[in-house]
Amino acid sequence: MQELPVSSKIIKSVYFRPDDGRLYIRFRNGEERQFTGVPQKAAIAMVKASSPGQHYIEHIRTQFERVA
Repeated sequence: MQELPVSSKIIKSVYFRPDDGRLYIRFRNGEERQFTGVPQKAAIAMVKASSPGQHYIEHIRTQFERVA
């Protein structure tokens, strides 16, 4: 599993498993979410966005299956 550095007001850390497209997001409020079927380029786009939290809301949360 690869940790992706992120600078965000709402996201504490992001981990990505390129072998199966699982994206793990840990929020600053303690909540954790997992998504499946996420391409590596989508995970990288989120952490490189000017606002990773907003990018998550607009692109990850609405496009990929949440499994936890």
